[in-house]
Amino acid sequence: MSIEVRNETTAKIDEREFVDLARYVFDAMHLHPATELSVLFVDEPAMEQLHIRWMDEPGPTDVLSFPMDELIPGTPERPAPEGLLGDIVICPTIAAQQAATAGHSAAEEMLLLATHGMLHLMGYDHAEEDERTVMFDLQRTLLLTFLASRGREAK
Repeated sequence: MSIEVRNETTAKIDEREFVDLARYVFDAMHLHPATELSVLFVDEPAMEQLHIRWMDEPGPTDVLSFPMDELIPGTPERPAPEGLLGDIVICPTIAAQQAATAGHSAAEEMLLLATHGMLHLMGYDHAEEDERTVMFDLQRTLLLTFLASRGREAK
C-alpha cells in the first residue's frame, strides 16, 4: 500500500491521520494491498487553477479527485486488483469555511473530503439522487467507523 500525503499550504495537517484513513478505507473496500493513492493539500489559487482546468468552473473548490486505473471496490473473497487509485486534492481554507458552517473541526472536514474523494476514485458519484444516497451513506459510515476506531466521535 503506497499512500503519499503532501501539504503545500501553511495549514497544519496531520499527514499520518490521512494515511491511516486511506488504509482504513482501502481495507473496508477490499482494495489490493499494493494500491497507490496520493493526497495533496493546496492553497486557494492552486485549487482554483485545477478547478478551471479540469472542471471548467471558476473559483476554488473543496476537493477534486483524479482517478487513474478505474479501480472499483472488491469483496473479501475477491479483492480489487492491484493498481493506482489516483489523486485527491484538498483545499484546507475552503474545508475550514465549510467546517465552520457545519459545526465541526476543519480536520474532520478534511477527513470527510478525503473519504469523499476516495469514493469518487472508486467510481461512486452523486449526480443522481439514488447515487447520492448510496455514496453519502457509505461516506458517513466509513468516516464514523474510522473515527470510532481512533476513539473519536464526529460532531
